Amino acid sequence: MEFGAAMAALGSFERAPRVAVAVSGGADSMALLLLAQEWAAARQGLVIALTVDHGLRPESCAEAAQVGVWAASHDIAHHTLRWGGPKPTAGIQAAARAARYRLLEEWCAEAGVFHLLLAHHQDDQAETFLLRLARGSGLDGLAAMAAIAERPSCRLLRPLLSFPHARLVATLTALGQTWFEDQSNRNDKFARVRLRHGRAILAREGLSAARLAATARRLARARQALERPLAQLLARSATPDPAGFIEFDPAPLAAAPEEVGLRALAAMLMAVGGADYAPRMERLEHLYQEVVTGLTRGRTLGGCRIVPHRGRLLLCREGKALAASVPVGPGTKVNWDGRFRVALPADAPSGLILGALGPVKINEAARTLPAAARIGTAAFRDDRGIMAVPGLGYCRDGARGTVASDAVLLRASRPVTGAGIKVV
Repeated sequence: MEFGAAMAALGSFERAPRVAVAVSGGADSMALLLLAQEWAAARQGLVIALTVDHGLRPESCAEAAQVGVWAASHDIAHHTLRWGGPKPTAGIQAAARAARYRLLEEWCAEAGVFHLLLAHHQDDQAETFLLRLARGSGLDGLAAMAAIAERPSCRLLRPLLSFPHARLVATLTALGQTWFEDQSNRNDKFARVRLRHGRAILAREGLSAARLAATARRLARARQALERPLAQLLARSATPDPAGFIEFDPAPLAAAPEEVGLRALAAMLMAVGGADYAPRMERLEHLYQEVVTGLTRGRTLGGCRIVPHRGRLLLCREGKALAASVPVGPGTKVNWDGRFRVALPADAPSGLILGALGPVKINEAARTLPAAARIGTAAFRDDRGIMAVPGLGYCRDGARGTVASDAVLLRASRPVTGAGIKVV
């Protein structure tokens, strides 16, 4: 079976695998759910359907409930994950996407599920390639979506990247399963929709979805080949600090092949900036040239500030890009500022605020850092002021053993070097 072969290409699974499937109710995700159920059942495994209700449309709650009904009709457990709280007034699509992945990954972490299946398919891959080509992306962007993305709590798996949308629709039709039609697929304000209008023209010129997806796959293979020299370069050049910044020597970047040097700079920017994607290639190349020829004053890019420091460079969080402070308490788990995953113990005090330290020189470790590096360090405050700064080893007298203990997890949510990518 083709789907079984696609799953096998994604690597090893445990005996009697438990997998979660992100299901919106559209044709692609419904087909993935039923294919995954058949695959898991043959291995005495279990499939769980997860639907994120963003609460952005009046009908979203009813749609999530209907997905639950469809899942139950196939004896599949279903959970609805709701995006609560205030919604941004700008960048709503990006915020909804980030919330969706956060909710899905948090559920997997809590449930101990290591594999999260996503329904991106061949047509999606081709569109992603074209969109990134239009933005002038480099190798990473043109490699499009990876079949495997290692996340802190689970693996994101895309087994349908070689399957066209039409085949998924045909699969559901053969099984007698209905689905929702996404009305946004007809809205020309989205670039993906506009690209679909020209799909027939592109195909006549040889740029079919299958051809474009194959090109992305070959570029992903080239990208994978660069992972080892990238890791070696970062090991020679960069020193990440638990306070949330990176000190690095630009000389190894200048000596490395330009593509590897660019990728190293992008990896550091994403780690400190907490971003999912590298900055635009034109801006990255401009900064890279300044870095390797001798940066003499501060620069900003990707939510980061890069400043000279004692013959090296500091790559720190940009002050105006820092996330807002958030209230935390006993047992709180939160990803703050896209960089730090914080887990407070059950005996942590109530009424704490997690946010940026700012320019405060709280101890000797802080006094030795320039303000650019110190400003974005995570700190805990209470009604008396700063209580603890784990990244600087500071805890106020009388508070030791509460938040500044081994039970506190404070680390970058995106590592400087990744686990590589899988090409299938």
